[in-house]
Amino acid sequence: MKVHILTADDDPHIRELLRFYLLKEGYAVHEAEDGAAAASLLERTPVHLAIVDVMMPNKNGLELCEEIRRYHDIPVILLTAKGEQRDKAKGFLSGTDDYIVKPFEPEELLFRVKALLRRYQMVSSDVITLHNTIINRRSYEITVHGEALQLPLKEFELLSQLAAHPGQLFTREQLLRLVWGEDYSGDSRTIDVHIKRLRERFGGSGEDFVITTVRGIGYKLEAAAK
Repeated sequence: MKVHILTADDDPHIRELLRFYLLKEGYAVHEAEDGAAAASLLERTPVHLAIVDVMMPNKNGLELCEEIRRYHDIPVILLTAKGEQRDKAKGFLSGTDDYIVKPFEPEELLFRVKALLRRYQMVSSDVITLHNTIINRRSYEITVHGEALQLPLKEFELLSQLAAHPGQLFTREQLLRLVWGEDYSGDSRTIDVHIKRLRERFGGSGEDFVITTVRGIGYKLEAAAK
């Protein structure tokens, strides 16, 4: 199957550079000169991954990334000339999967593209496979090395949310909204308690995945490399 990649950047030289290397790797490339054009393209064209510049007219990369997270289940790489930690934090909070600072080496970008595509291939709409751990969101079943593991509902839903987007950083507030709902009146410590329980339950499954704390922001699930 041909992999389709969206590149969104208002700099034609960057788009040309990306086009050259992505086509060389056999990818189909779709280009947009700003965030609004990229959003329009996504509505009519199936895309497997997006490479998005942060500073764009009409709709910036952070806004586009948030929109992709709401309506599309594809990985996103943000490109930016800003390398400060606070700018990276903004990128991850908007939902990006990876972040690369200009100027960049094309080979490094290709490596990250391939890594993200491999990671997303482990996830389907109903069944998430993290090596020996299988999460079935339709039947609410989890198996580890073929043995069934029973989880309370909210732990299952929290794990499923993280596992459905491996490598993506979620704030505590986002996880509360996604798992407990908009009307939940509890505080973010609820997330910390449930994460602690999940780590205890899957302590022996670190070979398959780990749940990482990003200090001051939230959590992300990282699949182990095999």
